[in-house]
Formats: sequence, structure tokens, C-alpha cells
Amino acid sequence: MAFDLLLTNACVATMDGDSGFGSVRDGAVGVENGKIAYVGPAALAPGGAGQVWDVGGKGVTPGLVDPHTHIVYGEEGLIDFEVLSQGGQRWDLEPKGGGVGAMVKRTRALSEEAIHAASRARMARLIANGVTTVESKSGAGLDLDTELRLMRISRALGRELPVTVVSTFLGAHGLAPEYAGRRDDYVTFMCETVLPEAVRQGLVDQVDGFCDKVGFNHVQMGRLFAKAQSFGLGVKAHADQYTDFAAGAVVAQHRGLSADHLEYASLTTVRAMAEAGTVATLLPGAHYTLHETRKPPVETFRELGVPMALATNCNPVSSPTVSPAAQMNLACYLFKLSAEEALRGFTVNSARALGLVDSAGRIARGRAADLAVWDADDPRGIAYPIGGAACLGVVKAGRIVHRAAVPSFA
Repeated sequence: MAFDLLLTNACVATMDGDSGFGSVRDGAVGVENGKIAYVGPAALAPGGAGQVWDVGGKGVTPGLVDPHTHIVYGEEGLIDFEVLSQGGQRWDLEPKGGGVGAMVKRTRALSEEAIHAASRARMARLIANGVTTVESKSGAGLDLDTELRLMRISRALGRELPVTVVSTFLGAHGLAPEYAGRRDDYVTFMCETVLPEAVRQGLVDQVDGFCDKVGFNHVQMGRLFAKAQSFGLGVKAHADQYTDFAAGAVVAQHRGLSADHLEYASLTTVRAMAEAGTVATLLPGAHYTLHETRKPPVETFRELGVPMALATNCNPVSSPTVSPAAQMNLACYLFKLSAEEALRGFTVNSARALGLVDSAGRIARGRAADLAVWDADDPRGIAYPIGGAACLGVVKAGRIVHRAAVPSFA
């Protein structure tokens, strides 16, 4: 057998199995026609390859899956940074000219070209940090034209860049200013106008919403989820981030893919998620910047078998990052995840959170050759450094799409 590409001299973490890293020391991964054709000891790999990459004993993992981002936006939230870094809380943002409302105002004023250019650069950095599959939400416009514009950009980035993009409609991110005091009317607008048009244009894969006492209530989220599912779309929610609102249970009731944040999720909610197979997506970046003290119920997730995904939550207000490895480090320290749980959170379980469990998140024969190479000779070393380990290279569909430059001081 002659491979198109052979990665050799590698510490391979296949993540194939229900637990553990699935490690192969002194391993190799052979790629043919964009698929993984061999994974195992390097000494047993069939000879011959069009391209050989000796990774020098470094780690190889599945390409990372980032299951919760707001990566399509224009201007950065420097006001939010100033407020939060000086000890401000989320309720301090809007009065200072920050928060989601200010992001919406800024985004509506920008051209599609400007938002596309800023988002493309951001997405390229995310890819260079090991990501081969990413979820991209709308929700920074909250009107018909801007929401469609954001989803068009998500689709365009998936065509232009070596990354699989899952486009999520997040019109229920907040209440549009022109609908102040008319939350039910806004839900009707999303259900009857924006979402159907996004579906008609082929711009949307999933639907998300913010379910909370200060967001949308159970009935309103139920209307949105029912409409989404009538189009065959998966559903998820920003859930129980600030209060125990049983929002994760609403997602579970609709057999949703994931409930995200979950700092205040109750035992009843976690039980409902476990029964429904709903993934818990944890977002340590926002937990950190918003100075949250309540931790997600990680031990209860473990006990009841709820899979835990991790995500960058890339956004300009509370999580301005494109580094999954840095989020792994935060998750280990803030939430007491193990290094294995952290890596599983950006591979196997994050794929599950996007409904891609059969196509992403593992290294196994016959799967797409989406891989990441790390400056670590043990998979625990990816989450170990503050800021996370450096990504040395990325393979997407069998093609090397990123290799880090080697510093030279000659």
C-alpha cells in the first residue's frame, strides 16, 4: 500500500474508545484519498508514501472540534475587556457601552465585506490552533438582514478555508431593540420570518437560543425548537449560566444536541440530559472573564454519564480566544477536568455536541483524515502549559493545511 501522506514517529492519541487517550507510542497515521488508511505502530506501517512527515515524537490527535463559537463578528469588544478585567460583572457591561447590545449595534453598522474579512482572519487562527470542525453562530444582528448576512459568512468560510463549518441560527441570543417589551412578538418574528428564510437559502444547520430568566422562557424556547425541528434541524441552548432555570431540561425535552454553560444546572436537569443523551458543553473562557464562582456540576455529569464537551466560545464580549488548548488548561484548573476529559471535550464529545459523532473527533480507519500535531510528547501535555501547547500542524481531509514555522535566531 502506498499512502498519499504518512505521519510517523508520533505519539498518537486516537481517542477511539469509551475512555482513555487510545495512545499509540512510536505510532504512525497513513492517509489515502483523504481518509485514514492506517493507524498503529510505525514499525508495522506499510511502506511507501507520496509524502512523509516525521513529527519527531510529538503528539498527533484528531483535528479538534469547536462546538460553540460566535466567531463571525466585526469589531473586538475592548470596552467589555476594560470593564471585566477591572472586576466588573456582566450587568456592568451595557451601562458602559459594552455587552451584547453594543455588539449588535456595531455589527449592524458594518458591511458584509468588513465582517467577512475580520471573521476570516479569526477563523484562520482557529485552524492554526488545531481546529478542523467548528460551529459558527449568528446572533450578533437580531434582525433579518444581519442574521442572514452572518450565516452567509459562515457558509463562505467553510468554502474558502480548510475547515468544516456548522452554521447555527442564534436569533434568540437577545431581544432586538426594536422589539423592546415585545418578547413574544420577537419569537414569532424569528420563527415565521428569519428562520424560514435561512432554511430557504440553505444557510442553517442548527438552532440555538438563550434560555434564562433574563432571556427567553421555556414556552418561547419550545416554540423556537419546535419550528427548528419541523425543518429537521438540531437544537441546543445557552442554558443555566446565571440561574437554575431548568433550561438544560428544556433542551433534553426536545432531545437536543447540547446544553451549554450550565454553571447552575440542577440534579433534575442533569438527570434529564442524561436520559436524553444531551451533551453538556462547558465554556471556561466566559466563566473566567465573568468572574463566575459557581462551577458546572462536573461530578454529577460524571456520575450520570453526561458527556462533557468543551468550546472556545469565541466572542468579543466574554471569550475573545481562538485557542482550544488554552481552554483545556482553564477547564482542568477551573472545573477540575482531567487532561483526558479536556481532550475528549474537544474531540469525541464535541463532535457529539454537533451531531457529528460518526464523522469527527476520532482517529480510526475509514474516517476523514482530520489531524492536529502538537508540541507535546504526551497527550496530557496539550492542556498542561498555561495557554496550552503549541499546535505544530494541521491536516484536513488528508492535506497538510498548516505547519508552524520553526523559530530561527541565526
